[in-house]
Amino acid sequence: MADAARRSGRSPLDVKLIAVSKSVDTDMVRRALEECDQLLFGENRADELLRKEGAVPEADFHYIGPLQTNKVRKVAGKASLIHSVDSRRLLEAVDHRAKLLDVVQPVLIQVSISGEEAKQGIEPAELDALLHMANDELANVQVNGLMTMAPFAPAGDVQWIFEDLRKLRDATDRDGPSVTLKELSMGMTGDFEAAIEEGATLVRIGTALFVD
Repeated sequence: MADAARRSGRSPLDVKLIAVSKSVDTDMVRRALEECDQLLFGENRADELLRKEGAVPEADFHYIGPLQTNKVRKVAGKASLIHSVDSRRLLEAVDHRAKLLDVVQPVLIQVSISGEEAKQGIEPAELDALLHMANDELANVQVNGLMTMAPFAPAGDVQWIFEDLRKLRDATDRDGPSVTLKELSMGMTGDFEAAIEEGATLVRIGTALFVD
């Protein structure tokens, strides 16, 4: 990670590692926290997030998986960052739940850069309207940035996806109280170096960390 950051002229401190803990139990999360000083973890199921957050409260959990509106009540206020908001309806549901809890919930907007039907996310052309809606109508969400997922392919074949997300972020109007766009969540075990070289601030790595 540090080498990739330096290759792109950035400080290694600009990139944070999200340890994807969805396939391991709480004992492994605690071990990573205590022995490796790993603070940030990523979960993709609401019930698992609640269970691990309750068992290891000193860890910082992000929600990185697909999120249905009927699961928002379990995630909002528990995850320090929700990576996978992919519609106006879901963003409004998160805002509504956060308002009931009297908190401001940080989120990322998931964008479908690759165009694959299997990949969730809004179309790039929809981003401006969604962010303007957040600024104008929602007070209990903070859109901290963008997220995307690349197909499983050699890193060199998907680097353009990370580049396009960065360019989209840089070209997007973000002025307003509920939008900052400081974060880019992109890159996993097979392609995180390419993602960092293109500006990732958060990388989601599981397989390379939690091995048998």
